[in-house]
Amino acid sequence: MKMPKPVIPVTPASSWQSQLAHAVTDPLQLLQILGIDPSRFPQCQLAHQGFQLKVPQSYLAKIRPGDPKDPLLLQVMANAQEMTPAEGYTHDPVGDLDAVRTPGLLHKYAGRVLLVTTSACAVHCRYCFRRHFPYETQQPARQHWQAALDYIQSHPDVTEVILSGGDPLSLSDQKLAELIAELDNIPHLKRLRIHSRIPVVVPDRVTRDLINLLAGIRMQSCMVIHANHAQELGVAEYRVLQQLKQAGIMLLNQSVLLKAVNDRADTLVALSERLYECGVLPYYLHLLDPVAGARHFDVPQTEALALMNTVRASLPGYLVPQLVRETAGENSKKPVFGL
Repeated sequence: MKMPKPVIPVTPASSWQSQLAHAVTDPLQLLQILGIDPSRFPQCQLAHQGFQLKVPQSYLAKIRPGDPKDPLLLQVMANAQEMTPAEGYTHDPVGDLDAVRTPGLLHKYAGRVLLVTTSACAVHCRYCFRRHFPYETQQPARQHWQAALDYIQSHPDVTEVILSGGDPLSLSDQKLAELIAELDNIPHLKRLRIHSRIPVVVPDRVTRDLINLLAGIRMQSCMVIHANHAQELGVAEYRVLQQLKQAGIMLLNQSVLLKAVNDRADTLVALSERLYECGVLPYYLHLLDPVAGARHFDVPQTEALALMNTVRASLPGYLVPQLVRETAGENSKKPVFGL
């Protein structure tokens, strides 16, 4: 059956908030926009009920129309395979809940804590290790961060705070500024790290005000972005990442190794090269966290090691991300070595 020519809808307003508000949230609408036969994704509506689809138009515009195997589409499209139970795949694959010290504050590793700042994300990645996280009980913002701030204040060994989520850049500049100011007033904190997919997904969110906020604090600012494929890093993403770098903000990238998305050596090499062009250093390449619903993305460790051998032979060392696995209860992420 001949599919209609895809038409990308126009966002009613250009603000980043409007882009998030008008994201595509229906799997069949997404397929219609892209001109892809729904039979390629059977039961996508049922899978969507278990974990809602969300794709902003800025990310949608980078997906190749008519291609059901597009690597960006596969990351966000609801899939019937998500509904198949798999042994060892759980709702809390990296032990987040055991690390909670106050609502939304996780203390897993020495010297650093993580704040779950919000449940909101700009895009819902189907392999997300927090797709089942109980955000309704882990919202430190409801207490105006006070319990989390008190915990950090009382632990002088903590020198770094990681803002995560959800996506911390889903918060307004005002809310971010209020939280960061409180953290900046804690003298033993040295570094602020922000984990965000938004510079890759909705680059308009990276405004001059946001850059000035991150560049103007006492703590050293680091942003860890999340790109899995060079196709995600277009002109707009290059622009905002360069602006962040020029403001003195350290930029790192972490990726997840995903079957049919980036499980080829040439794909990983191209990603590292493109990241460096954008001013970002590759940091981690994660083996898939075993979260319920994501088994179909898994790349076996032996294949991952073989891939990394080829990548290592093709790139200078500073462009080779460290292959790691996170295991619940461990005191750090563990490098994966082998072949």
